[in-house]
Amino acid sequence: MQGKIVKGISGFYYVDTADGNIYECKAKGVFRSLGIKPLVGDDVIIDVIDEENFKGNVTEVLPRKNQLLRPPVANVDQAVILFAIVKPNPSYNLLDRFLIMMQQQKLPVVICFNKQDIATRKEQQELSDAYEKCGYRVMFISVATENGIDELKCVLKGKTTVVAGPSGVGKSSLLNLLHPEGQRETGELSRKIDRGKNTTRHSELFFVPALSDKENHTFVMDTPGFTSLEMRDVTTETLQSYYTEFARYEPECKFGGCSHISEPVCGIKEAVERGDIAKVRYENYCILYEELKAKKNYGKSRY
Repeated sequence: MQGKIVKGISGFYYVDTADGNIYECKAKGVFRSLGIKPLVGDDVIIDVIDEENFKGNVTEVLPRKNQLLRPPVANVDQAVILFAIVKPNPSYNLLDRFLIMMQQQKLPVVICFNKQDIATRKEQQELSDAYEKCGYRVMFISVATENGIDELKCVLKGKTTVVAGPSGVGKSSLLNLLHPEGQRETGELSRKIDRGKNTTRHSELFFVPALSDKENHTFVMDTPGFTSLEMRDVTTETLQSYYTEFARYEPECKFGGCSHISEPVCGIKEAVERGDIAKVRYENYCILYEELKAKKNYGKSRY
């Protein structure tokens, strides 16, 4: 029987199958010898060993379209990065870290800001100005009033979308709105594995039947909230490549290999002064650059 892994905890994989049931499965030992670890989002083949209690074994992991390292999930089409406009105010620095992480994994991104109902138009415009200039699609929604939800559903339809963002921005409320049955399913799984009240400590995939058809199924993936993100495989030399809006103005820099920090006649700094590059984006770039520089110098001092 074929299905999709929707959750994995402590060696158990919960597989949503075509018959509408979720089977609790263990992975065959052969996966370990092959160096394969089943992931949330994997399409798999299972053998049912207990039909009454919905138990089985994962016998095959089907070929993956892609695999993300953070979070460790498979077969994802896009990411929705969810922040609040206010309460809490967005951390631009954290948002940029998310964007860098998704760029590293070559995943298309939609930036979605919640709590539109309690934010001013000016606050929304500042966010829009900052991130639309660098090529991202920016959406504003209110989970409380359901404003903008229909537009978001159009973005999600027929795709597998990982929803990521910090705690407290309304991520769980959004997922409950998109998939009300998820609360019941999560509760049932929690009781089944004897784990009390659910908090998002593991990635979990929800099928959204209202947005699916025979040809294109819609899934949304919940991931743990983040308060900080360490940048991996990024250096002071490569950081600017993640700020895609810089590329247009780099030919205006006087010096080759310009870091856009302290050099005179810098096309990037001039673009910031003109308002062509959002000031908050450049400020974040400078903060991250100094962080990477300090890390690099610390590594040198140890040897």
